[in-house]
Amino acid sequence: MIKQYFKQALYQLHAQPLLSAISVLGTALAICLIMVIVLMQQIKTEPYAPESNRNRMLHVKWMTCYQKGSNIDNSSNGPMSAQTARQCFRALATPEAVTIYTIEHTMQANIPKGKEFSVDMKQTDEQFFKVFDLSFVDGKPFDEASSEAGLPVAVINESVARALYGLTAVIGRQINLNHAPFKICGVVHDVSTLANNAYAQVWIPYKSTDIGGMSWYNDVMGTFRVSILAHSKDDFPAIRKECERLRLKYNEGLAEQEIAYRNQPDTQEVSVIHKWANATPDLNAECNKRFLIYALLLLIPAINLSSMTQSRLRKRITEIGIRRSFGSTRGDIMWQVLFENLILTFLSGLIGLIFCYAFALIFGPSLFASSTLSLLNSSPSVDIMMLMHFSTFGYALLFCLLMNLLSSGIPAWKASRVSITDALSNH
Repeated sequence: MIKQYFKQALYQLHAQPLLSAISVLGTALAICLIMVIVLMQQIKTEPYAPESNRNRMLHVKWMTCYQKGSNIDNSSNGPMSAQTARQCFRALATPEAVTIYTIEHTMQANIPKGKEFSVDMKQTDEQFFKVFDLSFVDGKPFDEASSEAGLPVAVINESVARALYGLTAVIGRQINLNHAPFKICGVVHDVSTLANNAYAQVWIPYKSTDIGGMSWYNDVMGTFRVSILAHSKDDFPAIRKECERLRLKYNEGLAEQEIAYRNQPDTQEVSVIHKWANATPDLNAECNKRFLIYALLLLIPAINLSSMTQSRLRKRITEIGIRRSFGSTRGDIMWQVLFENLILTFLSGLIGLIFCYAFALIFGPSLFASSTLSLLNSSPSVDIMMLMHFSTFGYALLFCLLMNLLSSGIPAWKASRVSITDALSNH
C-alpha cells in the first residue's frame, strides 16, 4: 500500500507540474526560513570544535559582591578576580577540568622590526586546553609549570603565525605583545568567533602579565570567568552543590564582603541568554518565544499550501468516488492524501534544508554577526561541521511533519467525507 501511495505521489507531481512546483518551492522556502532560525540558535548551543563538549560544560561569567549583612540587590556585579576563581572553582574536585580566563581583549602584535597589527588575546591557564579542544598544527599548549610560573609563552593561531612569519612552523620564535616578548609554544587552527568561550587569536598564561592584580573589593572582583568540564552532564547537580559549599567557605574568609553566583554555573544554553549578573534568565520564556516564532512561520505558509492541496483534490473527486465504491473507507482516503502529501513535504524539506545550509555557508559572516562580534579582529566564520548536527535533521523532520498536517489535514478530512454519489456525479 505504501508503495502504491509513493507511486501515486510521483504521478501527481507529473500530472500537475506547475501546481506541484509551486507547492514544493513554497514548502521548501518555509522550511528553509525556519531552519535558518534554528541554526542561528544551534550555533550558540550545539557542540562543535573547539567547544565539542558543550553538552557537559558549565559556565560562570559574572559574580555579585555585596557588603555582609546588606541586601544582595545593593551590590557590585561583574567578572570575578583570579583569587575568587581559584578558591571557588579551580578547587572543585568533582569536574574533569576547570579553567579560568579573561574575555578576549585587543593587543598589538609584531616581531622585532616588524609591522604591528591588532590581535584578540585571551589570558588563561593550562586547563583551558583540556576544557576546549583546540586543534594544534604545530607545537603544544603551555603546561602547568609554565602557567604557574607565569613564563612568557604563547599559543597563536595560523592567521597570526602567517602574518608574523609567512608560515605556520614558528615554534620557538618570538611574538611581541604590546612590545613584551613571548615565545611561541604552539600554533592552532583558527577558531571561529562563534565559539565565543574558546575564541582568541593568541592565548597566554594570565600569570605572565599583571592582569591577576587588576581586582577590587579586596581582591574579590576582577576580570575573569570560569568554564567547568564535567565528566558527564549527570554530574551537574553535584558540581553545583560543591560550588555552593566552596562559596560559603570563601565568604567565611572574607572580612567585609560576600559573593553570590546568581544561580550559576549555567549550562551552555542558559549562559547564552544570561546577559547580566543581576538578571536570572527565564529559559522557559525564551523557549516559548522561540516556539511561537516557529508556529507563525509554519502556520502562514501552511494556510496557503492548504488551498493548493484542496485545489488538487477537487480534480481527483471522481478517483476518490471510484475508490470508495470499491470498498475504501474514509480512513483509507484520508491516509492516502496525507501520505502522498507527506512525500511531497519531505522532498520540499530536503530542498529547504539544502537551501538553508547553502545560505548559512555563503552568508554566515552577515547572518551570525552581532554588535559584540563586531568589536573583534576576526569576522564570524562558518564551516559545515559547525552546522551538521543530528538535532538539525530532527527539527527538519518535525517541521516537515507539522507542515504536512497543517497544509493537508483539513483537505484530507474533507476529501474523505465526500459521498460516493456526489464524487461519481462530479465526473
